[in-house]
Amino acid sequence: DRLILSPGIEMRFDALPGYDAAAAERFPHAWSAGPQTLLLRQQLAALPDEGTVLMSVPPNPYRCPPGPYERASLIAWFLKTRKPRAKLLVLDAKDAFSKQKLFQAAWKDLYPDTLEWVGQSAGGTVTGVDPDGTVQTDFGAHKADVVNIIPPQRAGRIASVCADRSGWCPVDPVTFESRIVPGIHVIGDAAIMGAMPKSAFAANAQAKVCAAAIAALLANQPPEEPRLINTCYSLVAPGYAVSVAGVYRPVRGMLSDIEGAGGTSALDAPPEVRAQEAAYAEAWYRTITLDAFG
Repeated sequence: DRLILSPGIEMRFDALPGYDAAAAERFPHAWSAGPQTLLLRQQLAALPDEGTVLMSVPPNPYRCPPGPYERASLIAWFLKTRKPRAKLLVLDAKDAFSKQKLFQAAWKDLYPDTLEWVGQSAGGTVTGVDPDGTVQTDFGAHKADVVNIIPPQRAGRIASVCADRSGWCPVDPVTFESRIVPGIHVIGDAAIMGAMPKSAFAANAQAKVCAAAIAALLANQPPEEPRLINTCYSLVAPGYAVSVAGVYRPVRGMLSDIEGAGGTSALDAPPEVRAQEAAYAEAWYRTITLDAFG
């Protein structure tokens, strides 16, 4: 009677000239876990001592808004501790991103000689990838030993019947029922959720709200208006994490932030607080894994 889809994402290999599924075997995106993750790890391990790593970050929306910056931080930590003469260049199609002040303060403190971030206005938008690994931008070209291209994304293919021109699936914010195909509900990364980001925490919360809404609909009862929470921890180095939290409610057909709820880690927090948040991040991972799969 009701179908719930949570297919996550797929890469838009038609969005960036020169970057297709075959190119991803040389320049991994590693934005879906498995062989791509291992390939990127192997390439980083084999990086020359004075080598360069290049990351590209797509425009919004994509899976896990702070994810590229956590990855950049941990690659920078690896380079600083294992290959201190190597460099990381991050080319970003945006000038603003999640937890930006926290990340950039940490980078200045921990990786001033290792990590360089280039935003859109300074030439950070990647416009193409050459077969030899040269990355093109409107402001010039960059060559690197390891190239990590995170391309634009869209809803997983099985949910394409519910997707609009954006490639994502518009849904009702109370029931997550598709606005395009009645009787199908879409949750997680594939859906358009307004202010609520594409994160594992968000998908887990949406699954429970969706199940409750469907139970009400099958009993011919009106679903309750939900309140949803998202929390995201990002490691900047081992024992150093920052976080953001949000609380959301339906407003005019979309999930919107509840003013005054949520927030980010304090910018001037001492090291012991960063270490405590790193412990919270590990505990969160154990908890949500058990909740989802245990």
